[in-house]
Amino acid sequence: MNTKHTLLALLVTLSLPAVSADAGPDQRRGSIYNPAQGPVGLIANKTGSKIGDLVTIVIDESQDVKNEESSDLSKSTNLNYELANFNVKPNAFGTLPALEATSDDSLKGTANYKKKGTFTARVTAVVVDVLPNGNLVVNARREIRIDKETKLIEFSGIVRRYDIGADNSVASELVANAVVSYVGSGPLTDSTNRKGLGAFVHDAIAWIWPF
Repeated sequence: MNTKHTLLALLVTLSLPAVSADAGPDQRRGSIYNPAQGPVGLIANKTGSKIGDLVTIVIDESQDVKNEESSDLSKSTNLNYELANFNVKPNAFGTLPALEATSDDSLKGTANYKKKGTFTARVTAVVVDVLPNGNLVVNARREIRIDKETKLIEFSGIVRRYDIGADNSVASELVANAVVSYVGSGPLTDSTNRKGLGAFVHDAIAWIWPF
């Protein structure tokens, strides 16, 4: 009977995995679970909360700016003076002096400004810092290459943890200090923009002769 117990204990001991010497302080010796690297629980909060976590940013930016200004200024001056009697020295003037002046100044101007734009996208950002009050500093970068054309989307800002939804996403309008950048490079972009000497000459002519 003692022999059977000894063999059973030996088999159990051999079946246990080996524990590395650098096991963390929260990891028990002989345990295969590491709290620092273990999976997230089924009821745990799966939204981003610490450095290295991911948060999906739903970019939905729209601009609809309209400004109208109108001014109508008018100014009129009329001056008419005539010296009718000069009795100090009657023969001093053959004709008595007279002064007459008329001035008319008017200004009328109208200015209209209207601009509209929309930009929608989804990009996943990395939490790069956690502020003392719990807000998350996020940074995202997505590069898309099609043939020789490259489109780059960059996003950065500060997210409040309470604004992150259950699906681990947050709208861009809720991000503080948000910076959204969308740039392109390649033959298609070059064909719609002036570059090099041509751009310099065009800007110089527009500056010298803006009419």
